[in-house]
Amino acid sequence: MEILVYGVDWLLRSVGLTTGQETFDVASEDQLIVTICGGGNGAHIMAGLAASRPGIEVRVLTLYRDEAEQWTTAMAEGNFSVFIKGGGIRGENVELTADPFTVSKDPREVIPGTHIIIFTVPAYCHEDYFKAIEPYIGPVSTIIGLPGVNGFEFQLRGILKEKSDLCTVIDFETLPWVSRIREYGRAVDLLATRETIDGAVHLPRKPSAFHHNHLASFQYMLGDNPELEIKGHLLAVTLMAPNAIAQPTIMYGQWRDWEGVPVEESPLFFHGVSTATVELLSHVSEEVVSISREIMAQSPKTDLSSVKHIYNWYLATFQNDILDKTNLMTALKTNKAYDGLRHPCLKTAEGKYMPNFQHRYLREDIPFGMAVVKGIADIVGVETPSMDKVLYWAQQSLGKEFVVNGRLVGRDVRETRAPQRYGLTSLREILKENVTN
Repeated sequence: MEILVYGVDWLLRSVGLTTGQETFDVASEDQLIVTICGGGNGAHIMAGLAASRPGIEVRVLTLYRDEAEQWTTAMAEGNFSVFIKGGGIRGENVELTADPFTVSKDPREVIPGTHIIIFTVPAYCHEDYFKAIEPYIGPVSTIIGLPGVNGFEFQLRGILKEKSDLCTVIDFETLPWVSRIREYGRAVDLLATRETIDGAVHLPRKPSAFHHNHLASFQYMLGDNPELEIKGHLLAVTLMAPNAIAQPTIMYGQWRDWEGVPVEESPLFFHGVSTATVELLSHVSEEVVSISREIMAQSPKTDLSSVKHIYNWYLATFQNDILDKTNLMTALKTNKAYDGLRHPCLKTAEGKYMPNFQHRYLREDIPFGMAVVKGIADIVGVETPSMDKVLYWAQQSLGKEFVVNGRLVGRDVRETRAPQRYGLTSLREILKENVTN
């Protein structure tokens, strides 16, 4: 396998930047300080890419287990490497290298002085990180959810309180890459990169010059791809998050009538959907679009035009992977990106399989996904009978109570990121300010 190591000049050309450009002044005496929250694949890629760029000081905050110590010990042996599959000028593999950087489990060591804080951890971990960083956030911080997932901005406001008014908040609907850690704390493989990712920005009440450069700075860290597509209100990202709609619905379609008998093999996930499941998924997506249209009717200046039917989202996101674009069914069943993906199952002692209802497709995508959308629907007065079917089944499978009599008022709403958890009960409170790009 041929791997070429490119230097600073190639890096700058690859993202279309030079030290003299106003979008990001790498010749400045003051470095841009970036802290990445997390210790997994996404954190490794983000830290490695950013640390390889001139003018960026990278720090990593990972709160769990001994990850910080393990990462620091690994980098003591040498530089950190990102191996990019086909990332060279001629399509060859590329290795980017970076000097060792600070990794800590103590927010006091990495958050003070930070300009950009990037969340690359699962949504159920966000609360721990928000609480950890809150005492140390400065007045020029930008917080990026990569992805933030549904309700990211509600949780941020609920925990940071007044400090949230001083921060730029950027939320993206998905991670930009497919990646795999090669050696913990030392090397990571970047296997594929999306061409674009959609997101939205909420500026602070009194943005500084730095706040206006946050997107250019972030694009500089990422490189040429993915291209950041920023449009509309943050609420559009919360409503559009496709995993929160598709994954629980497909789980419901497969297992709603399951009677507890182990199956011979774990069923295909996207490629195994039934006609009834696809019809339900389409109806759930239509309800999401209806919520966005109702919000824009009640608040005409709020731009949620990026909320689209999930079929259209699949076509735009996987345009080069879907072999048959005829309809939602064919789009799911012929998407090469989903080859081999199966339902999350637990293997029995007899070698058979039972569904794992504690998998993130329910454990995360319900309280930090579909329940958030349901909460917004309740506030703006949109009925969601198809979504309710999935929620009733999912909450029973999880042993939780979120929806009662068609409303998000169950005893476990406090475990979600729905706006109701944070005392937001009107559209005006949800929107706060309508800030578009």
